[in-house]
Amino acid sequence: MSILRMTNINKSFYGVQVLENINFEVEEGEVHALLGENGAGKSTLMNILGGVYTRDSGTVEFEGHTLHNTTIKMAKEAGIAFVHQELNVVNNLKVYENLFLNKEIINMFHKLNKKEMIKRTQELFKDLGVDIEPNELVDNLNTGKKQLLEIAKALFADAKLFILDEPTTALNNDEIYHLFSIVKKLKDSGKSFVFISHKMPEIFVLADRYTVLRNGKYIKTGYIKNTTPEDVTRLMVGESYANREVYEARNLGEKVIELVNFSGEGFNNINLTVHKGEVVGLTGLQGAGSSDLLQGIFGLKASTGGILKVFGEEIHAQKIHIAMKNKIAMLASNRKENSVIPDMDLLENTYIAEHTLSSNKQHINYKKELKKYLDLKQRLNIKDNNQKELITNLSGGNQQKVILGRWLNTEAEILLLDNPTQGIDVGAKTEIYKLILELSKQGKTIIVNTLEIPEIQRVADRCVVFYHGKIQIILDRQDISEEKVMLYATNAIKNLEVQYD
Repeated sequence: MSILRMTNINKSFYGVQVLENINFEVEEGEVHALLGENGAGKSTLMNILGGVYTRDSGTVEFEGHTLHNTTIKMAKEAGIAFVHQELNVVNNLKVYENLFLNKEIINMFHKLNKKEMIKRTQELFKDLGVDIEPNELVDNLNTGKKQLLEIAKALFADAKLFILDEPTTALNNDEIYHLFSIVKKLKDSGKSFVFISHKMPEIFVLADRYTVLRNGKYIKTGYIKNTTPEDVTRLMVGESYANREVYEARNLGEKVIELVNFSGEGFNNINLTVHKGEVVGLTGLQGAGSSDLLQGIFGLKASTGGILKVFGEEIHAQKIHIAMKNKIAMLASNRKENSVIPDMDLLENTYIAEHTLSSNKQHINYKKELKKYLDLKQRLNIKDNNQKELITNLSGGNQQKVILGRWLNTEAEILLLDNPTQGIDVGAKTEIYKLILELSKQGKTIIVNTLEIPEIQRVADRCVVFYHGKIQIILDRQDISEEKVMLYATNAIKNLEVQYD
């Protein structure tokens, strides 16, 4: 039986049609994956359901009742909970205060009943298996726990249909497993889910059915058990990107980075040499130390020992400014919290790093900066309306290109890319891969940290596998396989020599 039926939904913005006669249906007690590239119409369709946007035409039925002129409040009251990719937690409030925001419990003296709210928060977290202290200030939580809090807020509302928009982006492997167990438990109790994700393994583990949108149009609905990741990808992009080769062999140059027993918070005794024009992939389980190493090289985390040489000269990059002066740039993980400046337009987001690097560039020459931006736009294939557009209006892939352009503006020669394709669609991922290889051919030295082994296979000359803050093994390109990497990443290597003789 259907809990949700959306029929012939149409929506336009400023005369541009973004949804055209979309049909979407969710059954009771199912996880339905809503798929498509960024800009396909997924978020717009769900924002109509959640009361953020009004539809131009079409009907929405929820639990057999037609919803008219839905507002956010009406959607919540009907039993629809929307967990947005962009976190809506309030950092300067405590965890329990976030959970009870606008639903505060008042005692008989008309004062806040803090004890009862804390007690109920503890009960909810215990039931969900979430390890968060109710009295903790939200600002002190890492991004993964903030995401779990956001999900807990939706569950606390006792909704009947949950819209999960890229819910695992900031979660580690254990947190993802835990979230999936919560979803399955709630599904068994009759709750329904719309699951939006670009990660095929997650979709095929969690979802029962799928619907694909492309360019604002309905493409297909089907059962996950009757399809493959390659077929779904082909439906999403109109052609198969799944097995497209990107990597090109190149001649490498001199040593650019030399690490000798380099140590810091989260990484220990790292010995690694990277050459001009080389692409090195770092990987391991979440928290294994690969991301920490990039932050140590860039000065985000202080080193505690060892040697870091850049272009043959030993440096002490205890501050970001020192790293930048030594031609090092870093594309940080979680662009929303660490890279995107939402109140600045595209041009400002692009030149901000360049103008913090030198006291000689305090005065901004608009014509020169515009020319540089337009060159970067063409070079990186940034899709925008104009340079005055806010960066938050762009898709995730285009935001990432703008931030990459920001660092290229500093004339950096070493690019540290931490999860560069996080939260972007398959087509945009392929563009990022091509950019990485193109930049390496131009002589840039690139270190990419990612949990996705197929990404490393598509761009890297070598793969460095981490375990508990240390390098387990460095694999040449021809030796990189998901099985071998996971054996080292999990330390399950007792019989490795026998297996790979």
